[in-house]
Amino acid sequence: MARNEPDGPDAAIERELGQLKAEYEKLREEQVRAEQTMAHLEAELSALEEKARQEYGTADPVELRAKLDAMRDENERLVAAYREHIASVRDGLSALERGVDDNAG
Repeated sequence: MARNEPDGPDAAIERELGQLKAEYEKLREEQVRAEQTMAHLEAELSALEEKARQEYGTADPVELRAKLDAMRDENERLVAAYREHIASVRDGLSALERGVDDNAG
């Protein structure tokens, strides 16, 4: 079988063909990895949506955002009420200490 000249036009085409085949294989491997990643992410998303439905009754992002906002508002209200309660206790203790100091003096 005859060999092509190393610097001939057929050799250049063969080199390019070899490079294209290598690039194709690399791209095919990347596609397989991307498809595997996509399948993994879709399964993870599905599991998270199911968890959200179980815990919050919905997996809709808009509804979840509204629930989160409502929870934050409630937390702020509870913190404010607790802050007022602590201030009331502090004021009561201060009054008690003043009363003890007045009686001792």
